[in-house]
Amino acid sequence: MKILLILVSFISFIWAERIVTLSPSINEIVFALGEGKNIVANTTYCNYPSQSKEIKKVGGYANISLEKILEVKPTLVIAQNYDQKLLENLKALNIKTLVFKTDTLDSIKNTILTLGKEFNKEKLASSLVMKINQSLKNLENIVSDKKIVIIIHPSKNLSKNIFIVGNNLYFNDIIKASNNQNAYISKNSAQPVVNIEKIIAMNPDIIILLAAFFQEDKEGLEEIKKQWKNLPINAAIKNNIYAIDKEYAGIPSHRVIYFIDDFKKILEDVRNK
Repeated sequence: MKILLILVSFISFIWAERIVTLSPSINEIVFALGEGKNIVANTTYCNYPSQSKEIKKVGGYANISLEKILEVKPTLVIAQNYDQKLLENLKALNIKTLVFKTDTLDSIKNTILTLGKEFNKEKLASSLVMKINQSLKNLENIVSDKKIVIIIHPSKNLSKNIFIVGNNLYFNDIIKASNNQNAYISKNSAQPVVNIEKIIAMNPDIIILLAAFFQEDKEGLEEIKKQWKNLPINAAIKNNIYAIDKEYAGIPSHRVIYFIDDFKKILEDVRNK
């Protein structure tokens, strides 16, 4: 019996996947599906769950090293569609590579379900997607027809370029699911960059600052919020300036449910004023 157990363990070790995850969102989803133990390399910003920090790094968004990937002898590389040259090189080397988008809610859910099938974890993947769907449903009929602007990484200087959420990201899907609207409307899929005059012209009812960089700087974040509260816009007049300083807010993984919950609390606060 002891020999059999040793043999089974040895076979499991031999056949275990050697996974490389090339983005934080992919890394988080693989862990959520119970395959984190098989990740042999990831990227610089893959820091959740905490075990991810101890895994070998192969670079960041713009400087992923093919050589470092090859060093860990992967059986599977899971990536997003950022670096086409890298993906072509992996394909040329006959390394199994799965490529996903995680920009919209549908693409996030598709990534979870497809990886669930890949790892024979369909039931777990379906459960994660069901939680996202339920979280979205919980947003219904809190407030409606409010114009919302979501600011990405707000600066202390409002005269600088302001990066906001456009109409092609999962944040926009969440706004729509709540029966509200993105104050910024454009068919352009590029990252929107506006100035403060444009924000004033949009006159949003709610401003949400995605401020993970200020998680350890509450005083700095309050200074930023104060500047936005001084603007001649409905959001400032009605004191509807909010900040979410959690890192998960900008990671398009299964943890989007935490952002949705934060968003729900904001809408409830607006309703209750």
